[in-house]
Amino acid sequence: MKAYIDSSVLLRVLLGQPHALKEWKSIEQGISSALIEVECLRTLDRLKLIEQLDEKKIASRREAVFRLIEGLTLIELTHPVLVRAAQPFPTILGTLDALHLATALMWREYTRADILMATHDSALGTAAKASGLRVIGV
Repeated sequence: MKAYIDSSVLLRVLLGQPHALKEWKSIEQGISSALIEVECLRTLDRLKLIEQLDEKKIASRREAVFRLIEGLTLIELTHPVLVRAAQPFPTILGTLDALHLATALMWREYTRADILMATHDSALGTAAKASGLRVIGV
């Protein structure tokens, strides 16, 4: 199975949170925006401050982010992706979610391969469904 992975999916797996994507181990090829690294590391930085995590725990989680991301095909935030994300979508969508959806749609158009949208974000899931993608995780 090929799936576009957003940061909510990667973070639930990484942090061992409840309701992590049940299909995670079935994903043969994970695709994501290069934005996923920034989102995950910023979240860990917030958790470090909010939960007052020690340096070893944060270092271990940061390393895990890099290892998980190494296994993904990352799509850079190119000008065409930014232009596509700026275009109207069929449902309300924030900026980061628009960048993820634009990346997934452009990857699908470029490769002509079937792709699932893996997300725990309901707004992104709704927009992805309305854009013709099959969605898992919500």
